[in-house]
This record gives sequence, C-alpha cells and structure tokens, in this order.
Amino acid sequence: MSPSAATTKATPTTEQELENTIQKLASLKPIGHSSFKGDVKVGYSGSWIEGLPEATKARYARHGVDISKGYPYIPENDKIPKFVDEAYKIREQDYPYIERGKNADPEKKALFGAAKDVIHLTKHIGTEIVGLQLSDLNDKQKDELALLIAERVVVFFRDQDLSPQKQLELGHYWGQVEVHPQVPRINEELDGISVIWQDYFREKYGLGLTFKKAIGGNSQWHTDLVHEHQPAGITHLHNDTIPKVGGDTLWASGYAAYDKLSPSFQKFLDGKTAIYRSAHQYIDRENPLKGPKYIEREHPIVRTHPATGWKSLYVNRSMTLRIVGLEPDESKVILDYLYSVYEKNLDIQVRFNWKPSKEGLGTSALWDNRISQHFAVWDHEGLDARHGTRVTSLAEIPNFDPESKSQRESLGLSLN
Repeated sequence: MSPSAATTKATPTTEQELENTIQKLASLKPIGHSSFKGDVKVGYSGSWIEGLPEATKARYARHGVDISKGYPYIPENDKIPKFVDEAYKIREQDYPYIERGKNADPEKKALFGAAKDVIHLTKHIGTEIVGLQLSDLNDKQKDELALLIAERVVVFFRDQDLSPQKQLELGHYWGQVEVHPQVPRINEELDGISVIWQDYFREKYGLGLTFKKAIGGNSQWHTDLVHEHQPAGITHLHNDTIPKVGGDTLWASGYAAYDKLSPSFQKFLDGKTAIYRSAHQYIDRENPLKGPKYIEREHPIVRTHPATGWKSLYVNRSMTLRIVGLEPDESKVILDYLYSVYEKNLDIQVRFNWKPSKEGLGTSALWDNRISQHFAVWDHEGLDARHGTRVTSLAEIPNFDPESKSQRESLGLSLN
C-alpha cells in the first residue's frame, strides 16, 4: 500500500469530521436565552428552596405542590433540543384552536354579575375585576373573560388564592398550553407552568439587571412566543410574591398602536409580513460552527383578532427581525418607527402595580399577546422578592383579513 493511500485511509473525511463535531455539540448543554450569560442549569435546584419567598412556599403548601426535590426544575439535558431543527419540530403542525371569546355574551352578564366591581384603568387598555376568584369561574364566565381580554387587552384580578393546578387548567381551556423545553418549572409533573423569578435568573443565568442597566430578560418591551407556528394568545401570570413598592408591569395596546398610524401607512402595512425570532438560541446542524441560531417564523405585521375582528399592529423590538420584501435599511427605518408608536404613546399604555389588598394572597394578570406588548419594570432592584407562575395558551395561526376594521373604525370613534 502506498504512503498516500495509507494516509488517505487513516484521515477522516470532511463528512466524518462534521458528524463527529455535531455529536460532540449534541452532548453539550443548551445555549439558552439570548439575554442570559451563564450556563443552562438542568434538573432540580435544591439550594434555591431556601431562598424561595415565604408567600410562595405558603401557596404551594396550601395547594399540595411538592417541591421537596428542589426548586425550580429544568428538564434534563437529553430532553432539551440543542439543534434548531429539533426546536422547530416541537410545534410545527397545525393545532385545532377554539376562540372562546367569539361566541361569548357581548354584555358579559355572567362575569360582571358575579363581580363586586369592574374598573377600567385607562380609556384604551386595562380592566380590573374586583371580588371574583378565577378558580370559581364557570365555562360561560371563562368565555366572557376571553372576550373581555380581547377587547381590553389585559385584565387584572387581585386577592387571588389560586393554585398552580387551577392556573394550568384555565390555560388548557383557552388553548394549547405552551410547554417550553428550557424555561424553569415548578416540578416535573406540572408541565406548562413556567417560573418567573428574576432573582433566580440573575444568579443562575447571569441576567445582568442593575440600576444602571435595568433592561433585559422580560424587563423590555416584548410579546411572548412570536416565533411559534401558532403564537401565544392569552398569557396568565400569577404573582404570589410582590414587592412592597415597585415591581410594576406595563402593557401597550396593538389596536391603538395601529389606529395611531395614518390611513396611507396603514394601507402600506396591511398584508405585509415580517420575520419573528425566538428568545432562545440553538445550533445549526448544517453549519454547527457558524454560531447560535434562532427559530424564525413569518407572520403578518397587521393581524386580525378572531373575536373582535379588529386590526392590531403585531411587531415588537425584541423579536421582530425584518419586513419581508423590503431592503434592510428600509425595513429598519419602518420597524423602528412602529416600535416607537408602541413604546412612546403613554395614552395607549397601562401601568399596573401588583400589590394585593389582602396579605398572603396573589394577583393575576391575563393578557392577549396577539394585540399587545408588555414590560416588567426593574425598579425594586431585587431588594424585595418578586415571584410568579405563568401559563400561556397558544392561539390561531396569525391571519390578516383585508375586510377587517380597526378598533376605532369599528366603534365609530374619531380617526383623527
């Protein structure tokens, strides 16, 4: 055998080298959220039980939630997708969706009749329901609540004694519950309930929130799960531990943002699509050394809500990459302006303080991601604990109906 032939036989082919590299990468830990700097932790975090706020511990104890193995829980390494093609496959098929608010009583007599008070917090967005427990709602009231959320964007309930199990049950009623493969959970049994605990994220993942840098993670304008084949509909965040002062969240209305635009600009945007990305990153199997890659989906920039029939502006600074069919510079200029419409118009926003009126109880916010953005304010600086559980119900494939109207047009309000 010639020396050249022996050398050729002993040296792996390019394909073999690539496959070996892919296999090594597959054994590594996931890349994780783009805002996080530390390694992704998996399994139970035993040491964090000691730091769990007392109100959270009491809630879990009341409702039989087992956290004895540790807290929170993240699926083991072999259950988390490393490659972007694996992440796409988690939910890439059409899923039957029922819009619960579409056939609800427009007057919402069952829901409002059971409440002590109904308070509209601003003209365009945000309503608080007083004296009603979410755990007690019947199906008719759930349908009417879905319609109220579709109309008012976000609805609040203070003084809630809500179990994580009931929160998950409500989520399943309103759609397919999103089960995130990387986000911390309560335990292995309660799939679909994400833990929202910035103290944990800062320590474990290096989320760099400080007084001087108070933007990052969920502390920035964003819309949840825009990268999904069927993106988020109703998100239900229940905060069981709330700072004594601060820790507010802001929401902005996509209906009102669309109505802020001129008719000519609305006409230009109607029917156009954009590319939206995931928050978490993955490896590209075809080019594993290129660097992290996001899940990307194409959706309408203006979408029509199936319950109200109103048009909403569906973009957000954190996750919208580009407008399809435009040059990069054109897309950037337009998107930056659209982001600013959401972010700078205070009259289409609501700022909510979560503090309950009864000690030991929590507060719930339920909002529709199809028609909103939100921003969790980092002003308590981790000096007071803030902890919650979140359930998100996925909705329909985004749709733009050219015959649909804007909110103000539909309600007969001034368009000036």
